[in-house]
Amino acid sequence: MHKHTLKQLSAMLQSKQVSASELAQHYLGRIQADTLNAFTHVDPALTLAQAAAADQRIASGDITALTGIPIAHKDIFVTRDWRSTAGSKMLENYVSPFDATVVEHFKRAGTVTLGKLNCDEFAMGSSNENSYFGAVKNPWDITAVPGGSSGGSAAAIAARLAPAVTGTDTGGSIRQPAAFCGVTGIKPTYGSVSRFGMIAFASSLDQGGPMAQTAEDCSLLLNTMVGFDEKDSTSVTRDKEDFSRDLNQSIKGLRIGVPREFFGAGLASDVEQAVRAALSEYEKLGATLVDISLPKTELSIPVYYIIAPAEASSNLSRFDGVRYGHRATEYKDLNDMYRKTRTEGFGDEVKRRILTGAYVLSHGYYDAYYLQAQKIRRLIAQDFQAAFEQCDVIMGPVAPTVAWDLGAKSDDPVANYLADIFTLSTSLAGLPGMSIPCGFGQGEKNSKRPVGLQIIGNYFAEAKLLNVAHQFQQATDWHSKAPV
Repeated sequence: MHKHTLKQLSAMLQSKQVSASELAQHYLGRIQADTLNAFTHVDPALTLAQAAAADQRIASGDITALTGIPIAHKDIFVTRDWRSTAGSKMLENYVSPFDATVVEHFKRAGTVTLGKLNCDEFAMGSSNENSYFGAVKNPWDITAVPGGSSGGSAAAIAARLAPAVTGTDTGGSIRQPAAFCGVTGIKPTYGSVSRFGMIAFASSLDQGGPMAQTAEDCSLLLNTMVGFDEKDSTSVTRDKEDFSRDLNQSIKGLRIGVPREFFGAGLASDVEQAVRAALSEYEKLGATLVDISLPKTELSIPVYYIIAPAEASSNLSRFDGVRYGHRATEYKDLNDMYRKTRTEGFGDEVKRRILTGAYVLSHGYYDAYYLQAQKIRRLIAQDFQAAFEQCDVIMGPVAPTVAWDLGAKSDDPVANYLADIFTLSTSLAGLPGMSIPCGFGQGEKNSKRPVGLQIIGNYFAEAKLLNVAHQFQQATDWHSKAPV
């Protein structure tokens, strides 16, 4: 059953070829045998209770496309019954009294929660090695990272531990792990998916999105995830739409912008070869390649690593040991409790970003760093708008290389930051972007490691992106390949 796509499983549930309980039991069995460290919390009794409720709904005829579908949530979304840790010691045993809006939407649709997925601590990282609960392994090569911060989410799809998962993308944390693990993932336009109940990292960048085997599966998940939420001040008011509506439209005449900055000296030859082959496939489907420029691409790294840490330092100030989460056991006074609690509760990368953020927001440096970064952010967004006057979508690599080895960049955080060069600008501009599998590159000892093709669209062009991705997946089989 785990070899089927979400769309196929939905049809099987509706025709009663399989029950929600049987499906849940099957995936729980696979999760129990998992050696990738993809999950942080699983509770079979809770899962099977939800599955039984889904079976009752199906029997009564009250069914949606997702009723009975097993799903797992990145451990950055709070959940009422499962622990919500954000991959941190600070929230090691925290159980939320409410569900995130995204989780609530899926519950209302009748999905069955399999558990919570491992992630970099507070979603800060590009390798999923920053989790307090240990690193996640890449299903294609267990000596490699799965990408981050949504590494557990991507690994779960690739290893067929779940047919659908949620992730979050601040600077590429859906697209990059999707690329490294050979699965499909989409980051929608900023403000499309509610951030209420998503443990905050950088509020002007964080955005939830789905991962699955195919673009068609992601369209069904996005139908449920997207929607205005009055509890989220950044939520966008838009009419409800069906993201699968354009899946079967021809892409003949599609203008694909290919940024020359995405194909410079830092791009590995095996990644470039796979991406170029994918672009050639699009030409066979009737699309036209257009040479474009995104001149401020290289500035996205310093801009992001000023803005994101600044917002993180503010958001993470709430974790002080007073209200909830970890608290130091021995301290002299209130200030000592704050200091020891945060020293014990946060990992190195989180501390690094808090310190950086506090510095750029401090008196005398705000204008020199944070304000200037926001100005350049606006220029980056303008570059995209100029490009979209020449093309319909933009394509290129997701990352400069395939997944690197576990531990290879642990002592060099800047090397991790540089790996986000092709995803950061999209997030800074608030644009939708996705990753689809398009081939393989070479890892250590000749191991096969996936390559992802990045597709970027203009604001609220998710349906177009999904159609463009779907047409490629109808013509190729990269998305159907699995390490298991």
